[in-house]
Amino acid sequence: MGLGTIIATEGSPSTSEFSFVLHSDVKKGQYVQAEHRQGMLFGYVSEICKSNRYFERAESVAEFEKNSGMKNFPSDSWEYVVGLVKILGVYNSGRFERAFSPPSPGLKVANADSEILRTFLGFTDDGLDIGTIEHHDVPAKISMTRLLQKHFAILAMSGAGKSHLSGVILEELLDRKKEDGRVAVVVIDIHGEYSGFAHDPKYGPLTKVIAGKEICIPLKKISPELFCEWIPNLSVPQRDVLRHAVSALRKDNFNFHQLLAAIDEAGVSSDSVTRALKRSLMELRRYRFLSKTRENPRLLSDVKPGNLLVLDFSEIDSLRKKQILVSLVARRLFRLRKQSKIPPFLLLIEEAHNFAREKAEEREAVSRSIIETIAREGRKFGASICLVSQRPVNLSTTALSQCNSHVILRVTNPNDLDHIQMSSEGIDSRVVKSITGLKVGEAIFVGEAVNYPVFISVRDRKSEKREKGAPLHRQAIDFEQAKEKKEKGAEAFL
Repeated sequence: MGLGTIIATEGSPSTSEFSFVLHSDVKKGQYVQAEHRQGMLFGYVSEICKSNRYFERAESVAEFEKNSGMKNFPSDSWEYVVGLVKILGVYNSGRFERAFSPPSPGLKVANADSEILRTFLGFTDDGLDIGTIEHHDVPAKISMTRLLQKHFAILAMSGAGKSHLSGVILEELLDRKKEDGRVAVVVIDIHGEYSGFAHDPKYGPLTKVIAGKEICIPLKKISPELFCEWIPNLSVPQRDVLRHAVSALRKDNFNFHQLLAAIDEAGVSSDSVTRALKRSLMELRRYRFLSKTRENPRLLSDVKPGNLLVLDFSEIDSLRKKQILVSLVARRLFRLRKQSKIPPFLLLIEEAHNFAREKAEEREAVSRSIIETIAREGRKFGASICLVSQRPVNLSTTALSQCNSHVILRVTNPNDLDHIQMSSEGIDSRVVKSITGLKVGEAIFVGEAVNYPVFISVRDRKSEKREKGAPLHRQAIDFEQAKEKKEKGAEAFL
């Protein structure tokens, strides 16, 4: 369907852009095409301007309206709308090429062909159905391999739809057929936003939710190096004593009392060394996740292709305990995957800026190291990571830069915008200007997952979203009702 006609203006048409007069409704960001000697010229509408010859010279308008008395002069018929198109390439014989010559003025501009658009953006028939391309009725089916293999980040301010988009991606991963390739999914759920999958009729049988307080692991499976990572301020003598004690006990299952006894029996001449070491270990004991024989989750059996494992941290208050548990789970997942004992997996981490902080002391960033390691090396072994954050400026630059695909929803903080632009090579000034104006449910995909930055309207969830906690007004009503009931009960008792 014709949208308009290419016109000649100062500096265009050129090999990079052209302008056209609009004959019908066209929106900013819409993809268009025009005939070209190389093939089909392809581009997007970068800006739309409206003009009117009658109002171009202010002094003429003022003088005419002052003296003529012709109040019904047909000035509106002189109005026209011009669209500026950024040329992306030329489609020729099934592939895209650069435009080596400009289009001719007078050529007709049409809406982009759906098949050409899918090919240009790199969508696949068996991809993850995220939604539709903005201004086009074209399904946005992102290749799972391109999105996951080199990691991705979901970045947005609070309330912009991060968890909704994450839920859509999880649905698509759980819906995949065996012949299309399935991965296991592990979610670090900070606010209990993904527990609803376990109650869904379709996804419930594929989902296992484990509360953070129920996570535990036998002491036998904790290496001295992992202990030292959790307690980075140990001195060299303390590390030696700990290494000796753990190595002596690892032949059999052992508990915390036996570990402390082994430290006392290490034969260290300085009591201060053992006392300080035991104090540090007692902190880990208070977190109550180290056991003698009990293990939960059992990653070898709980991490399965096409299944979802949710670790619900919503009832854990200590940030340090959360970081230690993330470090524990991530390290074990990565090690088991390198040994091919578990399937390729996606580790999705909510509030990632709390677990891979850019500027934090070693003690306050115990999980940052393994997250950066998976981000750097995971693609070689089929270990993928997704970082979900509302404060990109606080997120490790190393980890964020290794996420070769970024999914960006609405962000307004200037510091976050600068950090996002510095961390992603595919974000240009056009994308940055658009980020602050995104509505809830709109996202920009940029990087390895797509051939060119694309605006996508995220589809609705198939599963029922069931978050922990009632809406604010319901909580307020329940509180006052409970208080009144308690007061009436006290009066009746008296």
